[in-house]
Amino acid sequence: MISLNLNPRPLAESATLARRALVVLGSVGLTCHYSLLIIVRALFRRLDRGIVDNYCRKWSAALLRLVRADLTVTGEVPDFSDGRRYIILCTHASHYDIPVTFVSLPGSIRMLAKKELFRLPLLGRAMRAAEFPSIDRRDRQRALADLRRAKEMMEDGIVLWAAPEGTRSPDGQLLPFKKGCFHLAMDTDAVIVPVAVRGIHKVLPARTCQINLGLPVEVCVGAPIDTAGRSKDEMPELMAEVRSQMQLLLSGDTGQGGNPLAS
Repeated sequence: MISLNLNPRPLAESATLARRALVVLGSVGLTCHYSLLIIVRALFRRLDRGIVDNYCRKWSAALLRLVRADLTVTGEVPDFSDGRRYIILCTHASHYDIPVTFVSLPGSIRMLAKKELFRLPLLGRAMRAAEFPSIDRRDRQRALADLRRAKEMMEDGIVLWAAPEGTRSPDGQLLPFKKGCFHLAMDTDAVIVPVAVRGIHKVLPARTCQINLGLPVEVCVGAPIDTAGRSKDEMPELMAEVRSQMQLLLSGDTGQGGNPLAS
């Protein structure tokens, strides 16, 4: 286990109205700040993947400091630089799942985003410049083009992040899985890395305005699952395998050793 030590002495407490306002305004301000940095650098052709990685992690760490998250990471993190295609499939119980992953795991991680996010003037433009992909499966021709682009990005070293539940869980328990990210994983022969984030649903519970500060959050990394050579007929078994791992990770019963990031 490794503690990322974002806050030296987090104290668990419910945020006051003033503190909630500070968290919200601070989060919006940070997002606008880093979005503008990316857009401006892209305009002047001074943006590369390493810079985006750095901005994503700085943005994420700053967001987590606002809520004083006490973050630890457990499990074996794969070598994302070995030339394989990777997709992180993560539990989804909070808006903080994504920044928690950016801070906790190495590599050039990019969220597989809903296409609606790209309609936001500032954030959408920054996400395009930063190589955040989306798959629009309602338009077959566009979906095929999006899939080819995602595969090219993964072959070029991008690690995709996706939430198989598709929406946030209100209580931290797994919701039914959707097939979209499993289609993507199998179509690209990707290695799936199951990740469960324990305790995150208490920081910002889904569909509420409540914010809790200083809570322990644990990022649990599961064993990689290779989809190469699997047929689409095996998708139910693949989904069940990923779900079983996530359930074990959420329960804390993994039997895994320490995280190599700790060395």
